[in-house]
Amino acid sequence: MAWPNPQNLNSRQFACGFCGNLVATTAGYHNSNFGGRWIYICPHCLEPTYFTKERQVPGVAPGQEVSHLPAEVNALYKEARYCVAASCYTAAVLVARKLLMHIGVAQGAQPNQSFLAYVDHLANAGYVPPNGKHWVDHIRKKGNEATHEIVLMSQSDAEELLSFLSMLLIFIYEFPNRVPKP
Repeated sequence: MAWPNPQNLNSRQFACGFCGNLVATTAGYHNSNFGGRWIYICPHCLEPTYFTKERQVPGVAPGQEVSHLPAEVNALYKEARYCVAASCYTAAVLVARKLLMHIGVAQGAQPNQSFLAYVDHLANAGYVPPNGKHWVDHIRKKGNEATHEIVLMSQSDAEELLSFLSMLLIFIYEFPNRVPKP
């Protein structure tokens, strides 16, 4: 079934959860029942974004694209970002912890080790910036909390871990590839 022609709505500016572009559009659909629901069509990618007074679906994935990532590391990084965009904060924290394990193995740590072995490898091999080991330990603690305790992680929990991981991925993968190797 095809969508009907979009209505002309009041202009709305938003960051599209599909393409990540900051856009403004008047094309969309409105339902005034139940306090109002709006669907705006992104003029860049033509995907629909759903709005209520409190929410945007899909939300915008935090963090940034990082170049030169190995496929598995990239997949987990995107998964963690998309979990936050979908308001799945506990899942994002769990994926962030798992991402550190994959980064460790991608940087030479032996597989099937303890999480601490991956963290130590990253720190001892110089992949964790100075004064950054406490961040890696923070990810471990949050991941353990999400796994072993009856708690839910918050948006701020997930976003702070992604912020550090984004910086770590740029430090390990993107920056070394920005200049030609000697």
